[in-house]
Order: sequence, then structure tokens, then C-alpha cells
Amino acid sequence: MNLLITILVGALIGWLAGIFMKSAHGFWLSCILGIVGSAIGGWLASALGIHIGSGLISSLIVGVAGTCLLIVIVRAVMGKKF
Repeated sequence: MNLLITILVGALIGWLAGIFMKSAHGFWLSCILGIVGSAIGGWLASALGIHIGSGLISSLIVGVAGTCLLIVIVRAVMGKKF
């Protein structure tokens, strides 16, 4: 059950980041980007000493920010086609 929730939340975060970054990708890539981007965002917030708490909204904000950062990095490596 936790895996299903992780995939769905990752998809939501990937979809939201795709809207902000004007990036269109499929469901599974959105899931992967959302999950990995959330981990990056959480790690970066922790490294910068930002306490995000355990709330849903703050976790979504950090996850979307991390996923947007991941999309920027992937675009820099792969080019504008991503």
C-alpha cells in the first residue's frame, strides 16, 4: 500500500512540476521524476537547514521544487528537448 501511495504522490508532484516547467512527459516518467525530485528537494532542504515539518502542503512544495530542479539539470544535460 505504501508503494502505491508513493507512486501516486510522485506522479502528482511530477505532474505539478511539469506544469511549472512547461514539460510534458508520460505517467511513469512523471512518477520517477516526482519521486527522485522529492528526495533531492528533501535532502537539499535538510542540507540548507530548512525544517519542512510533516505537513502535506510543505512536503508537496519541497517535492515540486526538487523536481523542478531535477528537470533543469536534465535539460542542461540532454538539451531543450526534455
